[in-house]
Amino acid sequence: MKPNQKILLKNISIYTENMIIDNGFIKVEDGKIKEVGSINQLSNQEQYENFALPAHFKVIPGFIDVHIHGVNGADTMDASKEALETMSTALPEEGTTSFLATTITQESEAIEQALLNASRYIEDRQSPGKAEILGVHLEGPFVNPKKAGAQPVEYIVEPNLETFIKWQQLSKNTIKLVTLAPEQPGGLQLIQYLKKNGVIASIGHSDATYEKVSEAIAAGATHVTHLFNQMTGLHHREPGVAGAALLRAELKAEIIADGVHVRPEMVNLVYKQKGQHGLILITDAMRAKCLNNGTYDLGGQDVTVKDGKAVLRDGTLAGSILKMGQAVKNIVAYTDCTLESAIKMGSVNPAKQLNVFDRKGSIAAGKDADLVIFDENHDVVMTFCKGMLAFSKEVEPQ
Repeated sequence: MKPNQKILLKNISIYTENMIIDNGFIKVEDGKIKEVGSINQLSNQEQYENFALPAHFKVIPGFIDVHIHGVNGADTMDASKEALETMSTALPEEGTTSFLATTITQESEAIEQALLNASRYIEDRQSPGKAEILGVHLEGPFVNPKKAGAQPVEYIVEPNLETFIKWQQLSKNTIKLVTLAPEQPGGLQLIQYLKKNGVIASIGHSDATYEKVSEAIAAGATHVTHLFNQMTGLHHREPGVAGAALLRAELKAEIIADGVHVRPEMVNLVYKQKGQHGLILITDAMRAKCLNNGTYDLGGQDVTVKDGKAVLRDGTLAGSILKMGQAVKNIVAYTDCTLESAIKMGSVNPAKQLNVFDRKGSIAAGKDADLVIFDENHDVVMTFCKGMLAFSKEVEPQ
């Protein structure tokens, strides 16, 4: 397929913003959705490359992963064009059409190289037919050593406004989300700055009390990083970060729905409390995703991957090898929610949180043609990124 080609998807169920259109069509021109409708409304189709698909297939909006470190041997911290190219090329296979390249706690120079590399890639090297990098998720180093998890403790520092301003300038304002511990000195001040400057402040790797989280919300925090993992848990005398995430509607909560980081029953509990509008599906995946069992690097540490689990030598969970398509299937299985609700958590909510819902996150005329085609088992069979076929499992144009 060539850029700016006209394509037509037809004969399938389409999950639009407000309804499901059975036996519908989508026209795409210049990477944008031009028209969506029922097949009996279809006209002027001769100029389009036709994708006539089985009637039981579904078209849904592409997934947006706001927390992913790496895939297929590449990692954001590799700070190379090739690494980001690998990520952008590999992710459509799981239905991800855009993402935040996520860093990890490291020495300043390594973080700065990753930021500089990401900004250059975003500015000069993005192209249709690959997952779009929407910006950077800065995870660390402004976290609490007590809740380090897989964040290397030796490089953790207190939240520092001057450092962040320097990094944001270096990144050409591509840092869109920052994970930090609000209870650390300087934490609330940094949250206030982030809020004022349109950057998402996320509470994570934090030992905060419920009261401190309330202060963080008042300062501008709106997000929680991988709910339950590396934060103060829910206790009947101290709700902690987890309790605040469940109770406070101001906070959108990331969840790693792999059944490893959070037990399925807890995912169900969270869904019943937060609902489809309060959760954001993420992978928190590291470079071993799509590769075999073995030992891999994450932030300069050896991570052993075996049987769907990634751990440090001491057994600490170190990211995941979860795919977004599987996360969607899992959330449906764990909670018995509808596919429409899963789409909210995998596409709509992250787009709204990142303030890109005007062009991403749903199927509507005028938006980017980031489209995923599911089969009857909710498996990804095709993915289009800005109107270009980025992945095809088994279905060819007819």
